[in-house]
Amino acid sequence: MSLITPQYCQMMARYNTWQNAQMRAACTSLTEEELRADRGVFFGSIMATINHLVWGDTIWMSRFDGGAAPAVPAAEHKEICATFAEWGAAREAMDQRIQTWADALTSEEIGQDLSWFSGMFQRDYQMPKSVCVVHMFNHQTHHRGQVHAMLTSAGQKTSDTDLIFMPGIETWP
Repeated sequence: MSLITPQYCQMMARYNTWQNAQMRAACTSLTEEELRADRGVFFGSIMATINHLVWGDTIWMSRFDGGAAPAVPAAEHKEICATFAEWGAAREAMDQRIQTWADALTSEEIGQDLSWFSGMFQRDYQMPKSVCVVHMFNHQTHHRGQVHAMLTSAGQKTSDTDLIFMPGIETWP
């Protein structure tokens, strides 16, 4: 039995896309220098944190859908995209990849175990795929929260982040 359903994954994929679009819009008026300014958070800057999100989503999706893994090793995750424009294109492509995967997901697949080798920790892992999926969506929310705080601190207007305010949620599914 799975911890979650395909419908949960579809909802969270939609939420991810919605939130990333809002985060991107809030970042657009910042210069590359402002995006890379050390703001005293775990990854240092807005750009490093949003790059970490692209890298993390890419590694998890490679495990879930068998597609491409990140083009850079874990040690270089904060620089996966050289510019904000490059990040925007990578983010849109990743959001579409996540949505396509979620839309095709079956209850049987989400109920299986996932096995992988972690290059970062140099060891094999195996656990319920549903736990890994919840982790991916939680990871996204956690780091977007950090970006939201950095943007607010930088004087940028940010939008609602509450799932209950996502357009169309009132009629979900």
